[in-house]
This record gives sequence, C-alpha cells and structure tokens, in this order.
Amino acid sequence: MNLDKIVCNCLSVTAGMIKDAVDAGADTLEKVQEATGAGTVCGACLEDVQRLVEQFTAERKG
Repeated sequence: MNLDKIVCNCLSVTAGMIKDAVDAGADTLEKVQEATGAGTVCGACLEDVQRLVEQFTAERKG
C-alpha cells in the first residue's frame, strides 16, 4: 500500500497519516477524524477512511 496516497482530498490526509493515527490509538472512524480531520469536510472519502481504519486496526491486533 502506498502510504503517501491522499485519501481525503479536502484536507490532504494521506493513508500514512491515518495509519499514524491508528498506531497512536485512534481505533474508530470518529477518533481518526478527530486526529486527522479526514472525512470531516465533504464526506466523499468516508468509506475509504473507514476501510483503512479497519485495516490498520486489524494489523495492529495482528
């Protein structure tokens, strides 16, 4: 996965920024939104952000 890929165009939030938020303990969409702002402007990326949160959370639990 390209962690430099922009997921949220409105705020230029990358997959890596979402991963960093999850690694820091943001284990829900809402917590990632608080940490990064992703999905809080137009909402078009919400499904992608949710998918990444689930993926990165699962990876952390290993």
